[in-house]
Amino acid sequence: MLVLLPPSETKREGGDAERALDLDRLRYPSLTRIRRSLVRAVSKLAHDEAATITALRLGPRQHGEVERNRVIASAPVMPAIDRYTGVLYDALDAATLSEAGRASAERHLLIHSALFGPVGALDAIPAYRLSWDSRLPDTRLASVWAGAVSEQLGRHDGLIVDLRSEGYAKLGPLPERPDAVYVRVVSSDPSRPRPLNHFNKRSKGLFVRALMERGEPVGDADDLVAWAAQAGFTLRRAESGELHLVEVAAVSGAA
Repeated sequence: MLVLLPPSETKREGGDAERALDLDRLRYPSLTRIRRSLVRAVSKLAHDEAATITALRLGPRQHGEVERNRVIASAPVMPAIDRYTGVLYDALDAATLSEAGRASAERHLLIHSALFGPVGALDAIPAYRLSWDSRLPDTRLASVWAGAVSEQLGRHDGLIVDLRSEGYAKLGPLPERPDAVYVRVVSSDPSRPRPLNHFNKRSKGLFVRALMERGEPVGDADDLVAWAAQAGFTLRRAESGELHLVEVAAVSGAA
């Protein structure tokens, strides 16, 4: 089983100052060449503050992101699951996962970074700024990543559960097969649609936390639906072939 999450634009500071980014130790060595090229491009761009602000669409309070990118190669690192912050990762709350839950995350959870591609949950990465729709000079991220990531995902023999946002899913579309499923968060009241940004992210975080704490991998999509019901989530098949996760709008036993 593989579970794919999107990253977050917000990231925790600090990390292990005795270590720096080692691309050769990230999950999927076949992606190292692309990673190295993008790290060079991002750090080079960061030497031009104005160009970086434009390329990354940084607001006035985000100019510190330029320095983060400038020192990517030498900055402290920490596990990816601990690096990302925000609604999804607050709900996942990696710091309080059990030992078994964290071990499950190490085996089964991927976070799809625009800079590093899909990395393992415990892969050590620095803080950086790059989004799926960032515009690097002469580089279109979808063109760089899509084919290579899709090929890598296609080599996985087993269930793939995709909880990425649509933008990140474009950086590596799923293989077309029954055991590779996209999960979309939907409103608990379809007759009263409302923006789901907050509850979308929170629901994904709670769902993945529960799935990691389960410990044992889920066999196929039918097993995932059955497990979700037992765990207190509403997950159902849609005519499109997607799985729809009904938003978790309030703290419940599913947390």
